[in-house]
Amino acid sequence: MKTIRRLIYGEIFVAVGFVLLAFLSLFFFFDFVDELPALGRVSPLDATMVYEIRHALLYVVLLMPSRVYELMPIAVLIGSVFVLARLAQGSEYTILRTSGLGPWRALRTLLGLGTVFVVLTFAIGDYVAPLADKTAQLLKASYQGRISLGQTGAWLKERQAYSNFSVNVGSLSPQGGLGDVRIFEFDNQGFLVSTLQAKAGQIETDESWTLLQVERREFDTAGLASARITRTAMERFRWPSSISTEMVSVALLKPERMRTADLFAYIRHLEANGQTAQRYEIEFWRKVFYPLSCLVMVVLALPFAYLHFRSGGITGYVFGGVLIGISFFLLNNVFGYIGNLNQWQPWLAAASPSLIYSVFSLGAFGWLVLRR
Repeated sequence: MKTIRRLIYGEIFVAVGFVLLAFLSLFFFFDFVDELPALGRVSPLDATMVYEIRHALLYVVLLMPSRVYELMPIAVLIGSVFVLARLAQGSEYTILRTSGLGPWRALRTLLGLGTVFVVLTFAIGDYVAPLADKTAQLLKASYQGRISLGQTGAWLKERQAYSNFSVNVGSLSPQGGLGDVRIFEFDNQGFLVSTLQAKAGQIETDESWTLLQVERREFDTAGLASARITRTAMERFRWPSSISTEMVSVALLKPERMRTADLFAYIRHLEANGQTAQRYEIEFWRKVFYPLSCLVMVVLALPFAYLHFRSGGITGYVFGGVLIGISFFLLNNVFGYIGNLNQWQPWLAAASPSLIYSVFSLGAFGWLVLRR
């Protein structure tokens, strides 16, 4: 069995590698074309820094670990389908079956291989891809001047002993500096107490923010007759807060590019401050379940080894595997949006695509392999 396992594992590893390389080449080309309009852009922070072709190439290369994480289940499916279908077409799999490779033993063999891909996908998605993507965003921000999220920036909330704060950060510089900061303070009854607007700021290590060029408004509503607004302008203002640089960067960056531990910590922060965490909970569970889809893919590929092929008929089955892989990728994204809109249980929204394809693959395995 070691010889059979070595044969199947080696063939599938090589096939998955070639499929992954083909997809990465395609996405590398598309991502590089998207960067072409930015060539020649001068950094607003330093007039001597120009966004050149080497910077665009480095940026696109840093995006590749995220692409590997996204494409791994599809590559595993296509590579496995190709190898098993080719073995079946050349009657090699029939010889393996007569040598003792029964259906359940073949299933256990492929599940062992799928476990290797699960560990590899999790390691890339939780360690390599977040670090590379953050480096890419900082590289891009050094020529754009900041990291921002749309027109409104990122919103955060913090609950303190006697006040609640809603914080809006317009942008984050590559050095960790804050831009266009707005802070709204409410009392425990929900009344607006003060607003603060700063051009720039910095998050310190002692759980405080140092804000620059500050304009503060305080609302005194003790009585309707004596209600007034006090305006104060300050060059520097220290605001005590437990919101860290990591939390701000989490709010500004895409949640699917974050580490699982960072997502969990941010969800805890949102729940502690009474904010909805549905979107981030779905992304957290997707990070948990997505590597496991490699197991689903190898099981889905196993029935192709028990089909009977005519000469040249393998191409259609491989193309079918490609369509199945793409449909899984699309369904995985669609269920995230549907679950967020309909307030589904986060784990259910994240696990539904894998559950659906697991039932489909086990059904195909039972019908083609066991019954036939």
